[in-house]
Amino acid sequence: SLSLDGFWMEVEQIQQQDERKEQDNGGEEGQLPEEGETESQWLQDTGLWGLLDSLGANGDHQGLLSTLTQTQMAAVCRRLDIYARSARRRHKARVRDVRDIFGVFDSGEVSSENGDSGMKWTPLGSRLYKPPPAAEPEGPQEQAGRVEAFSMDSAYSEQVAGLLQRGRPPPAGTCVRGNGSLPKFRILKGRLGVTRIGDLSLQDMKKIPPLALIELTALCDVLGVDLKRSKAAKRRATETRLFGMPLDTLLEADRKVLPSTQVPLVLQALLSCLEKRGLDTEGILRVPGSQTRIKGLEKKLERDFYTGLFSWDEVHHNDASDLLKRFIRELPAPLLTAEYLPAFAVVPNIPNLKQRLQALHLLILLLPEPNRNTLKALLEFLRKVVAREQSNKMTLWNVSTVMAPNLFLHQGQPPKLLRGKEKQLAEGAAEVVQMMVHYQDLLWTVASFLVAQVRKLNESSSRRFQICDRGLKTWLRRMHADRDKAEDGSGTTPKVAKIQVACSIKDPVEVLLTRSTKVAHVLRQFSEYHRPRSQGQESSEDAHSHLRCNRSRESADILLYEVGGNISEHRLDPDAYLLDLYRANPHGEWVIKQSPT
Repeated sequence: SLSLDGFWMEVEQIQQQDERKEQDNGGEEGQLPEEGETESQWLQDTGLWGLLDSLGANGDHQGLLSTLTQTQMAAVCRRLDIYARSARRRHKARVRDVRDIFGVFDSGEVSSENGDSGMKWTPLGSRLYKPPPAAEPEGPQEQAGRVEAFSMDSAYSEQVAGLLQRGRPPPAGTCVRGNGSLPKFRILKGRLGVTRIGDLSLQDMKKIPPLALIELTALCDVLGVDLKRSKAAKRRATETRLFGMPLDTLLEADRKVLPSTQVPLVLQALLSCLEKRGLDTEGILRVPGSQTRIKGLEKKLERDFYTGLFSWDEVHHNDASDLLKRFIRELPAPLLTAEYLPAFAVVPNIPNLKQRLQALHLLILLLPEPNRNTLKALLEFLRKVVAREQSNKMTLWNVSTVMAPNLFLHQGQPPKLLRGKEKQLAEGAAEVVQMMVHYQDLLWTVASFLVAQVRKLNESSSRRFQICDRGLKTWLRRMHADRDKAEDGSGTTPKVAKIQVACSIKDPVEVLLTRSTKVAHVLRQFSEYHRPRSQGQESSEDAHSHLRCNRSRESADILLYEVGGNISEHRLDPDAYLLDLYRANPHGEWVIKQSPT
């Protein structure tokens, strides 16, 4: 079950099937950037490039810096320092020192000027994680059935730094290879609930990648992991319409047919074909199809897919699985992106499984939206394959070893950064795919600490520009009570929220805010109130006072959104507590809407 034969068999099949084509990439893909170039690109991607100009931390970057934790600020200072030193060596000219921006070293600590007075960071060298001597990996017996807590309320780098400061380094030696040996992780839900990718508006999601990159860098710094990044390749445009086309181009064409498309239609069709007739086939994804048929099918798809003349009923499931892998492999840029493919490859070098998942979680958030949506559709399909293991004989490890070469060996070739380490790449790539399939529900969330940073960033931006449009229609009007009073005190005046409904119903829903009032209560109350009354049904007052947490069937297709204030739009978790949401965003509004699906 721990064999990598599936990986090498897939590599051999790729080399036999694919015609080797000369790529006009200028030799850039997979190459190490020049000295200082990595830090330069990092500062641009995080939106902190302006720290090097005369404005420093007092310019437009103050809002972003004010959201950073102690460990994240240390990561920023380190990149600025590395860039400045490399620039001085290259140009022999005066370049702003990090101490000119954030203050001076004083007894091993640096004071930050990020708007949070009193926040200090310790030099990196004293906080690096030095893994203990190699321990024997835990076996399936120790890991099977184990459930561990996975907290997203505080930054991952701060969690690890806290363990190191208390002299409790994360345990090493956890083995994730094989089948049935992966422990389960339970996301610890805070009072604000869990935010999943897709719950935030596009405007707020654009703020997540820079914050995730800073946090990933800080986490790797604390763990002592070298986070490398390669340069994207420049490729010639192809004359094809489906295979070998960039995801953005495919989606642009697909949206002319179906405007709401998030995943390329040809990929959706391939996955649908395999789900209908291939999930129970023994060796699905592993057994190759007929190369003659596959070449013919590829030509037919290029010609007839958008005309609707292509018949999927005639496609053999093994041919469809080969087409699926070919589609992923032939993308002009890797699905995991050329820039971060090396970062995905080094995730297995992190000794502790929980920290591996934390790094992988941040890498998922760094992916462009088309890549992330496409990867999600692929992983959901792979999970369905593993669920039919009894029929198709494809374990999680089998699926991982077969799919890893198609994700990590782009165009059938390993990254130049990792050449000479093929065995290490094979093991690590298979483990990363295994984790992505097994833990995909956890990975497709937005950590609570990142959402909190977005809120703080929005508040800072709002204060700076003093934007206030009183002519906007207010969807929600609340009766504000003194926020400083004790919420559980006997003399506290209850808070009542009026929640507007974004449909034909004109009357807002009134909800009494207590410490136990959840979003699910509101949705249940709304569905019960507007359900046709029957004899013996309790009055609206009784229903209001006897709200239960479980959602009724009628409330399954309605959702509660948080709009405005320090967030653009946020779909709320049914388990979120309204009073805590009110405290987190007192100037926001709540709106009931129908589910988009």
